[in-house]
Order: sequence, then structure tokens, then C-alpha cells
Amino acid sequence: MASPHAHASLAEQVEQLLSTGGPLPIVAAGDPVLRRETERYDGQLGPALLARFIEALRLTMHAAPGVGLAAPQVGVPLRIAVLEDPAPVPEEVRLARGRVPQPFRVLVNPSYEPVGPARAAFFEGCLSVPGWQAVVARAAEVRLTGADEHGRALDEVFTGWPARIVQHETDHLDGTLYLDRAEPRSLSSNQAMADRWAQPTPARAAAALGFDLPA
Repeated sequence: MASPHAHASLAEQVEQLLSTGGPLPIVAAGDPVLRRETERYDGQLGPALLARFIEALRLTMHAAPGVGLAAPQVGVPLRIAVLEDPAPVPEEVRLARGRVPQPFRVLVNPSYEPVGPARAAFFEGCLSVPGWQAVVARAAEVRLTGADEHGRALDEVFTGWPARIVQHETDHLDGTLYLDRAEPRSLSSNQAMADRWAQPTPARAAAALGFDLPA
């Protein structure tokens, strides 16, 4: 459990962050806060401040825009993340990636574990690594445990693209960036993605760039 002084320091940090209003600044790769394991949330912010912080995370995620955002991405080392995906994609993309709409949800102290051995590889990007994408092989299905912002227990199985979002955001809380898990040869600029690799799967990119995909 964090000390009362630590609670006060984090609360003060968040209060200062929220004082400017509007979307919060997103921390870019190279900042140590993205490489440290976060503190478990145990009331450091108090209910009212927590609610304000979550709303700011939601606003920032929408403004970016993105489908998930973790507290360290705005410089706050707490084990909290948000996600929401309207999934406005063509049918062929939905089928290939298992990308289905996800309502807004808050993950507090989340952790995940793979369900079964199946893995899926797709291009991923990150708000903290702007301008680039890379192929990441991840568990196709995961079990997520933790709590929501009201302290209610979460224990849910995610598949397809929602499972990818859950893994990406929870990894942030352990100091892991998607690049740590990516296929290096797949690294592509957003322009290259638009020009070359907009297909529903990365099969063409794998053949052209010389990397393997999971069987």
C-alpha cells in the first residue's frame, strides 16, 4: 500500500494535470514514465478526483483519436486504463481482425492471461509512438481480471481485436510498449501503411518485408 505522502503527491500531480482543461498531453516514447511499472490503484485519487481523471482520459483518447489510453501515457504512474472502440471498419476488416465495437470501459488494476495457444498478428500503432506501426503477434484470446472505476470485479474473456486492445493497454501499465513485442522488419511509417499495407491482414507486408507470421 502506498504511503499517505505518496497518495498526496499523486493526487496533486493529477489535480495539476487537470487544471488546464481539455485533452491531456500524451507522453511520447523516451519518457521514463512509460518504462516503469505502475502503482496499483488503492484510493490515491479519491472518488471525485478519480472520476475527473477518467473523464480526462476519455476526452484525450477521443481527441487523439485512439481506442485505448493508459494512465502512464499522460504521465501518471497508476494502474488505470480506458478503452473504447466504435470499430467503424469495412466488413472484410471486421472479419479478418475480429474487430467489433467495444463500449467505453475503465480498467483498474488489470491483468491478463492467454486463453489457449492461438496467436494472431496484425499491424499496431500507439499514441505514444506517433507516426509508426508494426506487426505484433499476440494471444488471440485472453482472460482479463481486475476492477472497474467503482471497484466492481472484472473477469472477462476477450477475443479478436478487443483482446489486442486489452493486451496493449495493460502492457503499458507494466512499462511495456508494443514495439517490445513487434516484428522489427515490419516497422512502417504511417505513410507506408497508407500507400502499401492497408490490407485487412499483414500477409502481403510479411512477404515483401521478409518476416514470418504465426501459423
